[in-house]
Amino acid sequence: MTTATAVPGQSAASATDWWRNRWLLFGIRRAARLAVSLWVLVTAAFLMIHLVPGDPVRAALGTTASPDMVAARRAELGLDDPLWQQYLHFLGGLFTGDLGSSTISGLPVTQTIGDRLPATLQLAALAFVLAMAIAVPLGTAMAALTRGGRRRGAELAFTSGSVLLAAVPEFLLAVVLAYVFAVRLDWFPVAGRQGPGSYVLPVVALCMGPASVLARICRVEMLSVLGQDFVRTARAKRLPPRSVYLRHALPNALTATLTLGGLLLSALVAGTVLVENVFAWPGLGSTIVQSILQKDYPVVQGVVLVYGAGVLVVNLLVDVGLALLDPRSAIREV
Repeated sequence: MTTATAVPGQSAASATDWWRNRWLLFGIRRAARLAVSLWVLVTAAFLMIHLVPGDPVRAALGTTASPDMVAARRAELGLDDPLWQQYLHFLGGLFTGDLGSSTISGLPVTQTIGDRLPATLQLAALAFVLAMAIAVPLGTAMAALTRGGRRRGAELAFTSGSVLLAAVPEFLLAVVLAYVFAVRLDWFPVAGRQGPGSYVLPVVALCMGPASVLARICRVEMLSVLGQDFVRTARAKRLPPRSVYLRHALPNALTATLTLGGLLLSALVAGTVLVENVFAWPGLGSTIVQSILQKDYPVVQGVVLVYGAGVLVVNLLVDVGLALLDPRSAIREV
């Protein structure tokens, strides 16, 4: 951790207090930004159910339901109350963990999310870990091989392959993987969540695009670091190449990679929506698509809140992680 440096005329104690106050302001600003973003997300999710055309109650009960039955169900769900009253009730439910009930199954939305969320988190976490495990070693190795303009062919092949792979949508890659390795070769299950083998294809489909992007970023950052004075000094001391790359260069090159990796984690969570439907994965992605088709808007509303809150929390963790890696740059923003 970088320590505070006292300025002329300032005691060590006052410098430490100044540093702590700046960290406190940093925390307050990030917390306030998160709170405002969450309020916008909650408001948008609430308005979504009222702006979507059609009657969710009529869709849930079917076209043969009598008007009296539809009216009774609307009154039960509170849909006939004034909009501001429904909004306050919705906010109160969030603080008590009540997101309403499904208009199709009648189950609490929190129960549905609780049953499906672990499968989605496992998929996104495994894809993120695999993407980082591929990108950082590959980017570092390519930087070492191509520094100084060497091995132009390897650089061209790496750049072209990574750009092409990053451009392929996750769902298209998932369809190709399912057809080749599940249908044709029968190496892995084609659908469902049945043992470790069922994780392979969806995780690979999710991670290949982000891994390609991260590998390029890691290579560029590593090339920049390898040209700096402290690396040349380490080489002049005849340190082993492994120590130069892993101990001196890599930690300084990871800042941009980790920043983009954290942002891509949010994209990974969102990308599970389509990949889960390709592999019939029992997560939130398949749940939200099914709920949209059935016009089960309370479930859609709850899943949107979970996805949005997850993205905001990940972004907050990225900010905090970067502040810990480079405290001075973070504190200067305050």
